[in-house]
Amino acid sequence: MPAFAPFTLNSKRLQLRFLSAADVPALYRMYSNPDAMRYWSSAPWDSMQQAEAYVAAAQEGYESGGLLRMGVEVDGALAGVINLYSFSQQNRRCDIGYMLDRAFWGNGYMQEAMTALIDHAFRVLHLHRIEADIDPRNTASAKLLKSLHFAHEGHMRERWIVNGEICDTDFFGLLHSDWLAAR
Repeated sequence: MPAFAPFTLNSKRLQLRFLSAADVPALYRMYSNPDAMRYWSSAPWDSMQQAEAYVAAAQEGYESGGLLRMGVEVDGALAGVINLYSFSQQNRRCDIGYMLDRAFWGNGYMQEAMTALIDHAFRVLHLHRIEADIDPRNTASAKLLKSLHFAHEGHMRERWIVNGEICDTDFFGLLHSDWLAAR
């Protein structure tokens, strides 16, 4: 992918924007919460340097076109993050990942944010397919993906070892044609 020039996406209640160094404390709070990280692919963060490295990786991703990391802002506060990554230009596909600060759960913010970014990915980035890989025990995440018209496409047993725990994974996929049909 070519480099990503800074842009914002607005929805009814949210703004999606590029991350900056000012987001480090909010990111640390988000990713150090054991409840929020229960089904994540790594253990909860234990240092502010991890948040600083996360922002640095976002900046590198914007410049290289290899990672589109968008902050989800609610009333001026960073409430979450959505990542588009593992881009395949030839196949016009990528993976999607997301995290919402525990304090913002239960308000439909991630569905609203994902709708805006998915629409951008298909309309502006001209992607054909978006994939998600989640822990099958994360029923809230599976419900979110299904509400966004992702299809459950597979299950792999004992795929990850996270913080010493062996975990399965469920795969979901969303085609541009399915997105258009549902909209």
